[in-house]
Amino acid sequence: MLDVEGIKERLRATEIDPFWAFADKTRKDTAYITHGYHRYPAKFIPQIVSHLVERYTKEGDLVADPFGGSGTTLVESKVMGRASVGVDINPVAVLIAKVKTQPLEPTELAVVFDSLKVKIGTYNGDSKIVMPKHERIDYWFKEKEKRELGIISQEISRIENQEYRDFFFCGFSNILKNCSIWLQKSNKPTRDFKKIPSSPIPTFYRQIRTMMNKNEQFYTLMRQKNYLDINCEIECRDARSLPTGDKSVSLIVTSPPYVTSYEYADLHQLSALWFQFTDNLNNFRKNFIGTTSGREWKNLFLNSVIAETTRKQLSLIDKKTSKEVAAYFCEMNQVFSEMKRVLKRRGKACIVIGNTNLKGVEILNAEVFVEQLQNLGFTISDIIKREIPSKNLPSTRDIKTGKFARLTDKNKTEVYPTEYILVMEEL
Repeated sequence: MLDVEGIKERLRATEIDPFWAFADKTRKDTAYITHGYHRYPAKFIPQIVSHLVERYTKEGDLVADPFGGSGTTLVESKVMGRASVGVDINPVAVLIAKVKTQPLEPTELAVVFDSLKVKIGTYNGDSKIVMPKHERIDYWFKEKEKRELGIISQEISRIENQEYRDFFFCGFSNILKNCSIWLQKSNKPTRDFKKIPSSPIPTFYRQIRTMMNKNEQFYTLMRQKNYLDINCEIECRDARSLPTGDKSVSLIVTSPPYVTSYEYADLHQLSALWFQFTDNLNNFRKNFIGTTSGREWKNLFLNSVIAETTRKQLSLIDKKTSKEVAAYFCEMNQVFSEMKRVLKRRGKACIVIGNTNLKGVEILNAEVFVEQLQNLGFTISDIIKREIPSKNLPSTRDIKTGKFARLTDKNKTEVYPTEYILVMEEL
């Protein structure tokens, strides 16, 4: 077991392994089968998961992801014949992950799509449309696009089969940004009043045709491997409460959110508002790891000397940020405790995380995680350092605030050029 300085030195001495960058992989490679269904920030590439699953599991093992996101770990586990379980606190993520992990019979799906197009085509200017009423919907969408989107979502909601209904809602979710006045090249919520939004109905049809092609590839692959019935469970719930028994999981592969992860709630607000997953973005943010809103932030147990030092440094600069960082590390320690509960003896937890900077203070996420996991009874199996050539993540932060920066901000700074894969073993 390494002490604090030993942990820091171990990570400092870890050289970049070019193999794990997968720099030779094209967008087509990383978005194969269902991985390209929906844009998603901080989505790691499937090749990371497939190599870890191949290295640390065998067929019949159970793989888990407590920060399921858009389902990358779950899809790759299914492709490799491993049952999987995942959770995410974000209902938009859960919708995407469910659709990506469920291969649908292509001919039947085509019939449902044809029927949907016919019904959408019956609408005219006098048709009654029921759509969500919210000031933020009006904030992001012009009237014409809003009405067309209402037509699409109204007819999708009438599809009886939930798997098909979810499939089309996933596609609908992915076109919302294009059809809004959200600045197209920005992950940060920014309006572009000069933007000409995409026309929703033809955009939706193109999106669905692309997804149907990807679904057919996925369905064919799973049928050839006889993996169509491989179990995959996905729930919308807290990462500190995994829906599986004690000592049942052979491998965890996860990419946790970074500090101030409640910002990710903003990135999914179009879908969250349209689907009425929330009517209040402030309340929506409260569910995400690291927010102090509605939390008891005094006497937080960080289980890490490195984290405590970071908190104290930040408290001299910005007390609110120091509380958020403390809440984040406290809650991540609780997630790691839950990982320990579900992992089998000698099971591996593979955590993909990078370090960052807030308010000029270096946030050593990887070092803190290693220290916390060691204190919970894990041991280091391997530490991999990789470059991030293509991760879809807001890549700039404001130097002063530490928050995701607009593309035009003068104070922006690049973040996350490299990250670690911490491979920790449950003793």
